[in-house]
Amino acid sequence: MTGGQVSITAEAKTIRDGAFGNAVELVCRECSTTRELGPHYACHECFGPLEIKYDFPAITREQIEAGPANIWRYKALLPVPDDIELSPNLEPGYTRLLKANNLAAELGLKNLWVKDDSTNPTNSFKDRVVACALSAAREFNSKVFACPSTGNLANAVAAAGARAGIRTVVFIPSNLETPKVINSAVYTENLVAVDGNYDDVNKLASEIAGEEDGWAFVNVNVRPFYAEGSKTLGYEIAEQLGWRLPDQIVIPVASGSQLTKVHKAFQELIKLGLVEDKPYKVFGAQATGCSPVSEAFREGWDVVRPQKPDTIAKSLAIGNPADGIYVLDICRETGGAVADITDDEVRDAIVLLARTEGIFTETAGGTTVGVLKKLVETGLLDTELETVVINTGHGLKTLDAVADLVRPAATIAPTYDAFVAAGIA
Repeated sequence: MTGGQVSITAEAKTIRDGAFGNAVELVCRECSTTRELGPHYACHECFGPLEIKYDFPAITREQIEAGPANIWRYKALLPVPDDIELSPNLEPGYTRLLKANNLAAELGLKNLWVKDDSTNPTNSFKDRVVACALSAAREFNSKVFACPSTGNLANAVAAAGARAGIRTVVFIPSNLETPKVINSAVYTENLVAVDGNYDDVNKLASEIAGEEDGWAFVNVNVRPFYAEGSKTLGYEIAEQLGWRLPDQIVIPVASGSQLTKVHKAFQELIKLGLVEDKPYKVFGAQATGCSPVSEAFREGWDVVRPQKPDTIAKSLAIGNPADGIYVLDICRETGGAVADITDDEVRDAIVLLARTEGIFTETAGGTTVGVLKKLVETGLLDTELETVVINTGHGLKTLDAVADLVRPAATIAPTYDAFVAAGIA
């Protein structure tokens, strides 16, 4: 195999017209070399990452609003066919955007929203990216739908594959949280635990993708298509705010793809005339035990130095983030920042969000809310501006993180006198 290319089955060599909607080609983010749409993920000239380039028609707000209450309302902006709704999928997206007045008051913010992606089909934002990857895998006639994962992606791939009737194989670090293991194994009999961290698992997946015929690894050989799903977070936020962009947004950083694609979504909406062109600041959130991008931002580096992950925020524990340098560029260009917090601060933020807004987030969301708090305290975030923070997953996936923090306030006998003695009234 050549770098950035994977073998595909004979049936996939002829791709039907309209298979990728308004997408026209792949373009290198480093040298701008282009190539045809296909299962390619690295530039054949400089080995830089590839992303999707489009030729968008005129698109109106009304056309989008008339679409289904899921990510396919934005199908004209994604690399999917016009008949995507006819293909069995989990129909993720269009999750709630909640006005977080209680949390705002607690942190001293004037105007705060929580984009709550924990209500997706497998309770994380990964359902969005997997839906786009699944569409590409179908068009390539892939025989296996697979991924390396820190947990949430494995859940989403296994469930989406089951729904689509395609064989799934998912690879995870062997020390993953038990709820995430179960949430994958229930959907597929091909869950593979690998001794090592996520970067080890990802390396193995890349090797398999280069050797096995017809395997679609969502975040490896179909990554350009997969990554576009994250744009729908940005589209939804803008639409749910009344077709306008927030002044500030705080986004968790693992590989960095979600942050870069939300920014791409905002820029596309501006270019299409769907929202007003205005400045906005993008902030990235990491846990201290795996914070290579935050470290680079703090030190003023132009490169991201890999780290060995050691944090409870396992869904963010990518020591060598593929989009790390692009996160740095975006946060610096928009006037934002990348910051990190300790595991104890992650736990405290999980409880804070739950007790102010009734949202139980996993450790990634705790990281993002905790970094939001830190940005306010350090003066990096303007408390007067409208701010959105993204919650990417549900707390039931990482129960151990807060198991020692929350417990019954009292254990009492079933009598009124015992209730009074407990001091609860």
